[in-house]
Amino acid sequence: MTPQMTRRRKRPKPSRTVETAMLAELAEGSCVAGMDEVGRGALAGPVSVGVAVVDATTSRRMPRGLADSKLLTAQAREALVAPVRAWCVAGGVGHASPAEIDEFGIMAALRLAGRRALAGLAAQGLRPGLVLLDGNHDWLAPPVQTDLFTPEPPEVPVPGTDEIVPVPPVRTQIKADARCAVVAAASVLAKVERDAMMVAHAPNHPQYRWEGNKGYSAPEHLAALREHGPCELHRRSWRLPGQGDPVTDDMAFADKAFAAEEYADGQSPDATEDAEQDGARDVAPTAGWARHRSVGA
Repeated sequence: MTPQMTRRRKRPKPSRTVETAMLAELAEGSCVAGMDEVGRGALAGPVSVGVAVVDATTSRRMPRGLADSKLLTAQAREALVAPVRAWCVAGGVGHASPAEIDEFGIMAALRLAGRRALAGLAAQGLRPGLVLLDGNHDWLAPPVQTDLFTPEPPEVPVPGTDEIVPVPPVRTQIKADARCAVVAAASVLAKVERDAMMVAHAPNHPQYRWEGNKGYSAPEHLAALREHGPCELHRRSWRLPGQGDPVTDDMAFADKAFAAEEYADGQSPDATEDAEQDGARDVAPTAGWARHRSVGA
């Protein structure tokens, strides 16, 4: 094998280019939020949405080592939380529970978690003029056309008020978590907080070994599901291993690529992409994979 074949690409370094251009579109004093989700492809635990906010006063010097959370080790991510919070105008994380994922479906649960993150900002008097999401799909704004099979989640009030949290205009950017500093910052906050939640749950459910796999489809988690079955923190509407293939949300398995990508902790970009492709090869979404049908917990 030649050196050219074995050489790994350098880890992508996020920049301020996109968020700076977005701020230039807004009135003086406005702010821009970056958002990223984690836990979308997990079999257990919440789906979580991190948010980070920047404005014209935010330092151009990003926290040292800032990157997409999936490309960092757990230790590096945890060490970045304090610098990220000091760098941003504000930041936070919203969650949607496994029961809410079962009730509303994964995409609506993402909207719910994102609204809760925005509600935390609104409680601090912050209302971003624009939101930048990782990927090419706007899962934050209400859908233009509702799905008869997927109920919409409830509106989220601003804490301490009766006001419903508004959803700002949304922009999407593929690989924003790797390329855009504000989204990378949001991804670090979300990943560290969700991982800590799963580690805290692990002693109550030791058979699943969540302290290591964080609820993703790692071999030891799949083996425990087949032997012990699911607990209350599993997503019961998904086709969980060893559960007789009940009515399913095949999106769980279509999202195995996301699970593989997030589970590739601290790997190089090439290794992460390989894991994502391996997950995609393992999945053959059925014709109705985007349709969510809930089964009783």
